[in-house]
Amino acid sequence: MNWFLLIIAGLFEMLFALCLGKANQTEGLTSKLWFGGFLVCLVCSMSLLIKVTRVLPIGTAYAVWTGIGAVGTVLLGIFIFKEPPSFWRLFFITTLIGSIIGLKLVSHS
Repeated sequence: MNWFLLIIAGLFEMLFALCLGKANQTEGLTSKLWFGGFLVCLVCSMSLLIKVTRVLPIGTAYAVWTGIGAVGTVLLGIFIFKEPPSFWRLFFITTLIGSIIGLKLVSHS
């Protein structure tokens, strides 16, 4: 269950990056609403991270959490913010995914 919650926390990290990007692209009330979404996602992500680190090792949990957020944010950048999907960018995202899976496999909790 804690690994599931950690994945959800990573997805909220990805969402708070999306909201931050959208808040920077908009103005007025729309920007403030995106910033509000950023704050909600930030609180959800951090709360879940705090909960899972009571059981999972902090080093592993933090690395997986940031990895999920980083991979998701890069993919959001490519698909939503039209950032270039270069070979090297995709190559290193793939290695990051492999590292996240490796940390899960070697974790004893």
